[in-house]
Amino acid sequence: MASLSFSTYSFLIIILFLLGRVSAQSPNGLKGQNYYVKRCRGALGIIQTEVRNAIAKERRIGASLLRLHFHDCFGCDGSVLLDDDPKSNFKGEKSAFPNVNSIRGFEVIDTIKRRLENKCPGVVSCADILAVAARDSVDALRPPASSLGIIPLPFRRTTWNVELGRRDSRNANLTDANRNLPPPFFNLQNLTDAFSRKGFTARELVVLSGGHTVGKARCTTFRSRIYNESNINPFFAANLRRTCPSQPRNGDDNLAPLDDPATNSNVDFFDNGYFKDLVRQRGLLHSDQQLFINGGQTNAIVRQYSRNPNLFLNDFGKAMVKMGRLSPLIAPAGEIRRNCRRRN
Repeated sequence: MASLSFSTYSFLIIILFLLGRVSAQSPNGLKGQNYYVKRCRGALGIIQTEVRNAIAKERRIGASLLRLHFHDCFGCDGSVLLDDDPKSNFKGEKSAFPNVNSIRGFEVIDTIKRRLENKCPGVVSCADILAVAARDSVDALRPPASSLGIIPLPFRRTTWNVELGRRDSRNANLTDANRNLPPPFFNLQNLTDAFSRKGFTARELVVLSGGHTVGKARCTTFRSRIYNESNINPFFAANLRRTCPSQPRNGDDNLAPLDDPATNSNVDFFDNGYFKDLVRQRGLLHSDQQLFINGGQTNAIVRQYSRNPNLFLNDFGKAMVKMGRLSPLIAPAGEIRRNCRRRN
């Protein structure tokens, strides 16, 4: 998802509490979120603290951490964090087309990893750090419950429970990263096919795309849309043209928020503003607006989420748990990296 991109909404207290629970062990060997209680007590608290510290300095970093987990899971093995190593001819995934000049937040993961290694060396995987940091970013970006008319849940502090126990890959696959990660110019059929290959339904495609309710995108990812497409609000397109000139390489790195500031009071909150924008033809990326087009098979789902933030958050959490189960490495496979950028 191109440049990419949360919190606690609730509708029925008991229902959402139960839906948020996960089994002690998932079908592919992952464990519940108490996995590190005895192995590295306080590990999840360290991750949450550093994520909140980073977001306090820059709100956008929350969307970036969420995006890192997404780009890792289309794998879930920490491979997206590996740097290139010319000495050993090792090539990572950071230069893949959907990643280059897009994914960021590596320094936050480095800080978390250093703290965890100081506390309990060789215990917490980089892949698990990404999964927890994504969830904690969503939590930190949640809007005030009162602003949405939502009943607060003082005993439920997270949007979903993260399954843990992943190991880190010793390898990366640039070819797979280019093939599997959907770029911003995909049409609806391309998106449906890409997500279907990973076992996701059309509804899960839509709800996971809702991660674009936070974050920003570079001009180069939406230039073609604002100058050439017709299914776009003309005032929205005109505003964006001030940020993104028509000529390539002119303002390529200029940024625009994925949620339209003209229709969303706070583009830094993780809410259902993304879906409201799609209904108004104010999706920033071509791939975003493809979820709501004339005769589109996902239109009804977009409308549902645009009207019901509780449904969106509930479904998003379940889809994130499912995404976190994509091809994780379970012991004895892989390793626990001491430095997330390098193999041991």
